[in-house]
Amino acid sequence: MAASDVTDKEPDPFDAIVDAPFDSALEERYLVYALSTITARSLPDLRDGLKPVHRRLLWAMRQLKLNPTDAFKKSARVVGDVIGKYHPHGDASVYDAMVRLAQDFALRYPLVEGQGNFGNIDGDNAAAYRYTEARLTRTALRLMEGLDEGTVDFIPTYNNEDEEPEIFPGLFPNLLANGASGIAVGMATNIPSHNVAEVVDATLELIDNPHVEHARLMELFQGPDFATGGIVPESAETISAAYETGRGSFRVRGRFHAAEAEKADDAEAGIERLGGGQWQLVISEIPYQVAKGKLIEQIAQAIADRKLPILDDVRDESDEQIRIVLVPRSRNVDPELLKESLYKLTDLEVRFGLNLNVLDATRTPMVMGLKELLGNWVASQIDILQRRSQHRLDQIARRLELVEGYIIAFLNLDRVIEIIRTEDEPKAVMMKEFSLTDRQAEAILNMRLRSLRKLEEMQLRQEKDDLLAEKDELEKLLGSPARQRTRLKKDLKALRKEYGEDTALGARRTTIAEAAPAVEFSMDAMIEKEPITVILSKRGWIRAAKGHVDLAQEFKFKEGDELAFIAHAQTTDKLLLATDNGRFFTLGADKLPGARGFGEPVQSTLDIDAEAKIAALIVHAKDKRVLLAADTGKGFAAETSELLAETRKGRQVVNLKGDAKLVVVRPIDPAHNHVAAVGENRKLVVFNLEELPVMARGQGVKLQNYRDGGLSDATTFVLEDGLSWQMGGKGDRTRTETDIWQWKVARGGAGRMPPQGFPKDNKFT
Repeated sequence: MAASDVTDKEPDPFDAIVDAPFDSALEERYLVYALSTITARSLPDLRDGLKPVHRRLLWAMRQLKLNPTDAFKKSARVVGDVIGKYHPHGDASVYDAMVRLAQDFALRYPLVEGQGNFGNIDGDNAAAYRYTEARLTRTALRLMEGLDEGTVDFIPTYNNEDEEPEIFPGLFPNLLANGASGIAVGMATNIPSHNVAEVVDATLELIDNPHVEHARLMELFQGPDFATGGIVPESAETISAAYETGRGSFRVRGRFHAAEAEKADDAEAGIERLGGGQWQLVISEIPYQVAKGKLIEQIAQAIADRKLPILDDVRDESDEQIRIVLVPRSRNVDPELLKESLYKLTDLEVRFGLNLNVLDATRTPMVMGLKELLGNWVASQIDILQRRSQHRLDQIARRLELVEGYIIAFLNLDRVIEIIRTEDEPKAVMMKEFSLTDRQAEAILNMRLRSLRKLEEMQLRQEKDDLLAEKDELEKLLGSPARQRTRLKKDLKALRKEYGEDTALGARRTTIAEAAPAVEFSMDAMIEKEPITVILSKRGWIRAAKGHVDLAQEFKFKEGDELAFIAHAQTTDKLLLATDNGRFFTLGADKLPGARGFGEPVQSTLDIDAEAKIAALIVHAKDKRVLLAADTGKGFAAETSELLAETRKGRQVVNLKGDAKLVVVRPIDPAHNHVAAVGENRKLVVFNLEELPVMARGQGVKLQNYRDGGLSDATTFVLEDGLSWQMGGKGDRTRTETDIWQWKVARGGAGRMPPQGFPKDNKFT
């Protein structure tokens, strides 16, 4: 055959191309993918609270008979069965899902019991599945109860070789008990875990009163109950509003508790008293889904970055119980301030976003409030109860058919034996003679000889009576919605006893209590107040000596350098550095280097122009004013709060033109009422302080008028007390001129020569 003939018979691949708009084709395919992600991967089913991967894991373990009383089996065996029979996805993702079901810090009521390394709250991963073993928990069996009783539909697996349940029919309220989280396409879900006893109480209230108010449900259903405990410091109104709509958020905090504290108040506050008035804080619980190792790293980093200067150290003393010890910098630190600082700077407080987005009975994604959620779950449980009852009725009918056949056989035993011994086709003869069905005749022929004793007949009659009585009860149950609700309530109360508040598993772990108003949080408040002496050299090297040392003593500087400014301060103070180009910078006194060396250049911390010189160093004080003046003779008063700069680039306060320089930066005493200015021409002018404007930024106004030169110095003083200036020579001698009123003129005057003895450098200090 020619090659061309073969080619002619092969289908042309271009025949399969469909002419369609690209956007519509893409949209159609993406919607299929999105729907698959929503319904078959990311969102839990309202009825059993499980995603398909979790359901298939538990089903595979049930098929392997991994009951709580049976031996463990390798996790690899379980994962292999799941991906081979039910869930054709990656083994890593399936094993991760299985690990989470076994972690008591991830699931409030674990569904898998693990043996081996299944990870820990530090954030460490589980061992490989070839090293670990697993089996089901009693809670998982509760969730799967009724699978053999016709309660749910079974659907084919992905390869049609087997069947799997569509949902689990158990009465355990897994959706709210264990919660769920997932991100689908265009939607997500985030449901916290809750206390089973509280879920049951709210459900019972809803069954009794379908029109119950949401507020009444929230009285019984307090809110989340996380596996790791902690505290939800929100008001009842905030939590109630979130559950009413199905969307909201609330804070979750770790718990401070010191088991070894002598006083109950200290234990509750997490304070352990040590000798000599020292104390330490103990964290006993951390927020849900926060890795302990990560939290400790955050605290340690905050200490290293000096964001928590009131905290000295953090230690992890945990064993089976969490115990994170926090050592304050000193015993004078406020414990509440330390706690608030940790809440704001670390994951000791996180925000949990509530999103009750689930798949309802029709597999439709929907965000539901608490009442709607419980109502739908009750409806699904009623449906399961009806299906279980109908399934049992069908079983009773089949069994009654056989029992009645057995009784007929016993009543006519001799004739039955004779038919069997003499007839070639005894089955047909018996069916005709005794009006038996095919199943009844077949069952009689399959009876064992030992069943022909008299006692067996009595047992059959008793069994028939029992089955008829049970049938009557089930028919009444199916015919009465009120009976169905009563039966569901009875079953729920039995479940509540198993998970009650007095049980180890059922006791509430998370405390819901509105927090007291937070302690005012500021970095300044966290700095321990200590006296220091700030030393700044002419070349811009700054340091801080401990304590208030004598300002007149000599300090060592680098060769060619000398003292420029020195001031007493506290570690809690802010330092204002003014440069001669009119720019102000801010330094925290607690961040200054020690005085053992020569310090550090301020340029390493602040972005000061290389050409600029430091004109002043002032310790910031609230509600104070500063006199600012340039060598042009213009100036103004500024509030100290307006001089603080938030960035290392500083703040431009005095606007200067050309080669003008800022020459006067002097604090104004509140008692002062006049300004004195002296020019380079040695003329002095005095005017009222009220004439000086208070500005946040600008050039200011003319203080003194000059024909030649500019401003040399300016100061403020009390006119009645006179003007003082520092005398030359040794010592701190000063001279005061009381008749200074002679130099008083309006602001901007030229002035006159100063009093006799005024310093030749034209400086007041």
